[in-house]
Amino acid sequence: MAEIDRVSIARALISVSDKTGLVEFGRALAEMGVEILSTGGTAKALSDAGVPVVEVADRTGFPEIMDGRVKTLHPTIHGGLLGRRDLPDHMAAMQAHGIAPIDLLVVNLYPFEATRARGAGWDESVENIDIGGPAMIRAASKNHDFVTVVVDTEDYAAVLDEMRANQGSTSRALRRRLAATAYARTAAYDSSIADWLANELDDPFPRRFTLAGSAPQVLRYGENPHQQAAFYKTGDARIGVATAEQLMGKALSYNNLNDTDAAFELVAELGETGIAIIKHANPCGVAVADTLSAAWDAALACDPVSAYGGIVALNRTLDGETAEKIGRIFSEVIIAPDFGDDAIAVFAAKKNPRILLRTGGLPDPTAPGMMVKNLAGGLLVQSRDAGRVTAGDLKVVTKRAPTDQEMKDLLLAFRIGKHVKSNTIVYVKDGSTAGIGAGQMSRIDSARIAAQKAQDAAKAAGWAQPRTVGSAAASDAFFPFADGLLAVAEAGATAVIQPGGSMRDDDVIAAADEKGLAMVFTGMRHFRH
Repeated sequence: MAEIDRVSIARALISVSDKTGLVEFGRALAEMGVEILSTGGTAKALSDAGVPVVEVADRTGFPEIMDGRVKTLHPTIHGGLLGRRDLPDHMAAMQAHGIAPIDLLVVNLYPFEATRARGAGWDESVENIDIGGPAMIRAASKNHDFVTVVVDTEDYAAVLDEMRANQGSTSRALRRRLAATAYARTAAYDSSIADWLANELDDPFPRRFTLAGSAPQVLRYGENPHQQAAFYKTGDARIGVATAEQLMGKALSYNNLNDTDAAFELVAELGETGIAIIKHANPCGVAVADTLSAAWDAALACDPVSAYGGIVALNRTLDGETAEKIGRIFSEVIIAPDFGDDAIAVFAAKKNPRILLRTGGLPDPTAPGMMVKNLAGGLLVQSRDAGRVTAGDLKVVTKRAPTDQEMKDLLLAFRIGKHVKSNTIVYVKDGSTAGIGAGQMSRIDSARIAAQKAQDAAKAAGWAQPRTVGSAAASDAFFPFADGLLAVAEAGATAVIQPGGSMRDDDVIAAADEKGLAMVFTGMRHFRH
């Protein structure tokens, strides 16, 4: 069979929930002589605007029944969508049964995703599962050699442009592209329904795992210039980079998005007024204080060299004073729940404005959710690390218990360590990081790197000694040997928090007692790979 390129559109079926641009699109089709079939609210909207419409029920001879559940599930409709115009027996069957070809299908589905996002109950959610729409979309998409299918309002213009340029016809290339879009739409729709049902049934790992994204933001490149990349939104209502409003600055890159997400997730953990500075998805400075200005000073002091070109995340509205301080060094992105007018003015006055992202709130660190990583031939899926420890969860295992200030710093250090790549050692003193060791193959190396960073910061600031002296240290996992703990003690830490659970815990505890350290076990680790 020879491939058919141009197909004229004489008849369209339009049934949409999202009526954006509906009247203008319908009017343009009518002006080109296209007969329009429609249903319910769509037919009313078109008719009220003066666009000629034929009710589907009038064409099928069968009324809408069961509260509209059955209206387009009829041979007259599906025959008109599925009949191949190049096969004589198909055309004969259509003529024998009074089935007119449908050349254009325009359907967007019941708003199940939006219904789910606002937390609707079971019955309302079920009623917003579309049946007839997906069935028609799949039929039209299968028969895309002859039928043009539109599921997104942003594709109205492309269809009209081709029809106007080609005597009311569309090209095979456009029909194939729209069919691919349509199948992706029904796949994403069914994925959302399946995920909702799995959640309702408390089944985190159903037999078939589905994942869908929409509204792609094509990025300049991936982690490196030779890689392609795009950002897809999953429909998760959780506050973060996907829901943020960009106030100014250049287009976001793959690395910007990845690092900004890491920064904002961390700062949401802090509770108190705080700031996190992130470089390559690892924090290089974190602090809590009475004011954002003081928190910035303390966070920056931890590693001012690495902070250049980093991501700054805040958990409070950015004020002008703090914006002035942040603006003294180059930062790729600044993300916060909100920005004061004076803060916006600070960055707007710069020659190259920074990327400002306003989120309107903070993500809930304890909210459930799933994380997905792509492996060769499969997907690795796990629940989000929503684990948190409080003072009441800790077990003091040394002769000396932590002081009140040590306890505060221990909890903060462990919370920060959750967001640092393993192996991790984090030193905190008086509410701010004194040194961070990230991503080393050996835990003792992480301890020493963090201590060296603290020494470098002390030298740059002219301090008499590094801030690791008198600090609290956190390890994201247990110390397998006492050498890691001894490295922490050598850096000057006086208290340690770690999960515990090593075969050599007794050796590590004895080493801590010998050094006069206070040590607590959490019973929870925070590997981050």
